[in-house]
Amino acid sequence: MKVIVNGEAQDVAAETLSELLVLMEYEGDWLATAVNGELVHREDRFDRSLNDNDRIEILSPMQGG
Repeated sequence: MKVIVNGEAQDVAAETLSELLVLMEYEGDWLATAVNGELVHREDRFDRSLNDNDRIEILSPMQGG
């Protein structure tokens, strides 16, 4: 399936947002995720299905000042 992750087109073999995060090696409770501009809470990632051409944003906090 083709999706756009953080502005880049990707071919992925993931059916859910949770599977995508594992495939892309994103880990941690501090991730913020959105699909097509809609925030997806951590507990909903397992149930959030992905479709062709979905736009996914994955953000993680950075330390520093």
